[in-house]
Amino acid sequence: MPLKFANRVNEIQSSEVRELLKLTEQPDFISFAGGLPAPELFPIEEIRQVNEWLLKEDGQAALQYSTTEGFEPLRAWIAQRMNQKLQTNFDPDNILITSGSQQAIDLTGKIFLDEGDVVFCESPTYLAALNAFRAYGCQFVEIATDENGMDMEDLEAEIKQYPQAKLIYVIPEFQNPTGLSWNLERRQELAKLSEQYQLPVLEDNPYGELRFEGEDLPSIRHFDQSGTIICTGTFSKIFCPGYRIGWIAGDKEILKKYTIMKQGTDLHSNTKAQREIALYLEHFSIDKHIATIRDLYLHRRNLMLAAIEQYFPKEVQYTRPEGGLFVWVTLPEYMDVRPIAQECLAEKVAFVSGETFYPTSENHHTFRLNFSSMPDERIKIGIEKLGRVLYNYTK
Repeated sequence: MPLKFANRVNEIQSSEVRELLKLTEQPDFISFAGGLPAPELFPIEEIRQVNEWLLKEDGQAALQYSTTEGFEPLRAWIAQRMNQKLQTNFDPDNILITSGSQQAIDLTGKIFLDEGDVVFCESPTYLAALNAFRAYGCQFVEIATDENGMDMEDLEAEIKQYPQAKLIYVIPEFQNPTGLSWNLERRQELAKLSEQYQLPVLEDNPYGELRFEGEDLPSIRHFDQSGTIICTGTFSKIFCPGYRIGWIAGDKEILKKYTIMKQGTDLHSNTKAQREIALYLEHFSIDKHIATIRDLYLHRRNLMLAAIEQYFPKEVQYTRPEGGLFVWVTLPEYMDVRPIAQECLAEKVAFVSGETFYPTSENHHTFRLNFSSMPDERIKIGIEKLGRVLYNYTK
């Protein structure tokens, strides 16, 4: 007799990115598929030192269960950092430590979404968020999105059409997958709409510290007058993803619900990892470390864009992100990315087809490239190979 799984299991598919990463673990593969940080920049020696200090001075506490909310000194640092960088007004009790920002997204689905509820999102948007929310039986409504962010007129029209909507999900800084960022006006307008319709916004911000061009802008939360804007963050892109330490920030009454849901999920996030990160932040300069990351990513972005300019057909369009990890490529509509992706895999070059980032609409002429994790020579070789394949499909 076959096992009877929950209906939600049948609605969720494995992540295309995760499946590609399995393939690209082969050493001769050139992968532009994942959103992986540059591993050579992980501060291994400093981490070895803080690990030794922690186990020597506070090992019993580091290896014990801890509070669901998270290690208070780390939450205090996060609140201060967000206030400084994003112009928010948080204290430690506004912060809940999560197992990566992905858990924050999943907990948001648990808290807000019932079967049939509507989530508004950018078009395209982050694949793993779509998969997390799908588990709760929601529907997605894509909002027209351009180089300045969501179209607010389109959003308000859809809010009126779908009064059962429960959530707006956005990535305003160096968006995954496009690499684009919202302008100031769109951030202000979204905060106003959120307050007017009492519709919560999940402002996902894993890449905000990775700006290497342009002007820093305040978060959407900066304009929040009614407590409807909820923020996520993570150490994965500015420190080490293997720790799986992120956070969610919001009004304290909302955070109580997140805390209860997290207790039923994993009790608390990794105690030792939280304390190690806090100790690193106390003894070493995270700003210096982030500056090193930015410098390398700027170099690799420039290298990738120069290679695209040299090797891609001229009718292919692409973004020029001012930060983050990704370049978004748009092909002429007569070109179908699916056979191109398969041919590139045969050439041992991988990227993520754009169709996976659209929850409802079909799009077969876009794809995402990651520039952060491959060394210089592999970026050049990979883009040259990709360009040769693209020319096979031009008219």
